[in-house]
Amino acid sequence: MGKFKFPTAYTILFVLIALVAAMTWIVPAGKYQMVTNAALGKEVPVAGTYAPVEAQPQGITAVLLAPIDGLYNHQTYTAGAIDVALFVLIIGGFLGVVNKTGAIDAGIERVTTRLNGREEWMIPILMALFAAGGTIYGMAEESLPFYTLLVPVMMAARFDPLVAAATVLLGAGIGTLAQPLTHLLPSLLPTPQGSPLLRAFCCVLFCC
Repeated sequence: MGKFKFPTAYTILFVLIALVAAMTWIVPAGKYQMVTNAALGKEVPVAGTYAPVEAQPQGITAVLLAPIDGLYNHQTYTAGAIDVALFVLIIGGFLGVVNKTGAIDAGIERVTTRLNGREEWMIPILMALFAAGGTIYGMAEESLPFYTLLVPVMMAARFDPLVAAATVLLGAGIGTLAQPLTHLLPSLLPTPQGSPLLRAFCCVLFCC
């Protein structure tokens, strides 16, 4: 009996897509009545209006087109998550080029040499930088490349690899949770009651 090999990310994603498609044949379909909310500028569901509708089971064609539709909907011609996918691909290529130059190894050696005996200071400093990124521009999926960069740095400083993951995740997460300066603020702050933008901003800044 061969040794078990954990499936790749692509295999897991395709299995999940197939499972979701199979559920469309089992789970009853239904929908809410939608009404346009002028304050939000989008349609919102009306409470208590849920009603069953005719099911639309998804077949093999839908399963095969699902990854494409996730990036770009071929029916409505609207963009999906293609910007995030391209960002990850570009950053991955950038890290590959930087790794070939040896800059990462040189940077790791310099950091560990300068902080010899004080390696624990890297954790609060890096967390503060990631928190600043989360506060200013909502750093979330943009932090993915830094996991690859920080793991060898933390291991060279005799820390566990989980410390590197926690530094990025907690730092960026804390900053994203309290982000009064993000570029998404104008679209997030207006409430259904029509609160002025400046008043809502001051409220968020006070809570942060």
